[in-house]
Amino acid sequence: MAANAKGAWSRLYAGFGISGPVTLLLLAAALGVPWLPGEFWTHVGTEVLIFGLFAMSFNLLYGYMGQISFGHAAFFGVGAYATAMLFAALKGADGQIGNVDFLLSLLVGPPVAALAALIVGFFCVRLTGIYFAILTLAFGELLFYIVFSWYSFTKGDDGIQGLLPPPFFQNATNYYFFTLAIVAAAAALMWRITESPFGYAMRTLRDNQRRAAFLGIGVRTHMLVNFVIAGAFAGLAGALWGPFSRSVNPALLGWGESGIAVFMTLIGGAGSFIGPMLGSLIYTLLQAVVKMYTGYWPLTIGTIILLIVLFAPGGILGMIDKRIQAMRARRLATGQPAEAPPP
Repeated sequence: MAANAKGAWSRLYAGFGISGPVTLLLLAAALGVPWLPGEFWTHVGTEVLIFGLFAMSFNLLYGYMGQISFGHAAFFGVGAYATAMLFAALKGADGQIGNVDFLLSLLVGPPVAALAALIVGFFCVRLTGIYFAILTLAFGELLFYIVFSWYSFTKGDDGIQGLLPPPFFQNATNYYFFTLAIVAAAAALMWRITESPFGYAMRTLRDNQRRAAFLGIGVRTHMLVNFVIAGAFAGLAGALWGPFSRSVNPALLGWGESGIAVFMTLIGGAGSFIGPMLGSLIYTLLQAVVKMYTGYWPLTIGTIILLIVLFAPGGILGMIDKRIQAMRARRLATGQPAEAPPP
């Protein structure tokens, strides 16, 4: 039985890389979260899922397109505000909202965020490298300032409060499983996109844009489409965040929120599809635990990022994958089988 399990694990790794086994482990852990004592860990688990989806949407730009965005939180915030504003318009005088209206308010977040990404991306994809990063930061701060200042429309720095979901979703466990189902479906769709011809075209752009253009790939068109897709998934994460936190505020669009996605991706590993979700798990758990005992959270996360950049530039999964590859290479060099034979 042990040999069979090892063989199945080896074939899963061979087919999907490190993402396959880690995805199964994360899914198994996610299903067990609500059975931990107290609601605290269920709330932490929901936060891990939402920000994991946000980080995975960022990785479509960074890990697959090779461009880093310092303004990606703008689409997270736009999705959150679009949902919150429709939510506030649909809820009754008693502050309650029906299940259908609640789901409708969630659905509006991704397309509005995608539209914002289309407008911003039209200008950003004309540049690459540091210029792309700075331009996304500029647009992100522009959208932040608009939301922060437009009191008559967005309530300004007061934000939008009282986003109380229907009674069924007020239960922490119910909202957790609801979020898990949406995030799992979104991750599966992202996986399908990254493994499609479009996804491989994005990898070509990441590696060499000139060669991609020579092969007939429309560089700006593909970059813009990817930018819009990433914005839509970030908007979906933002839509889930509003009812979870019961409010939204302009800080959701700020550069600090964009930095969270960058940190999570660096910790987990941009080279792996599921790396940002693992990074979200590590980041959120560390934040929850460290803040219980000390106020030095910025020092803690800064130290972790420094160690990752210096000693594991590919992130946690990149480091694990490199060690597995080295072990397989040593086995091949000594004449041993690289993986267990099938049963």
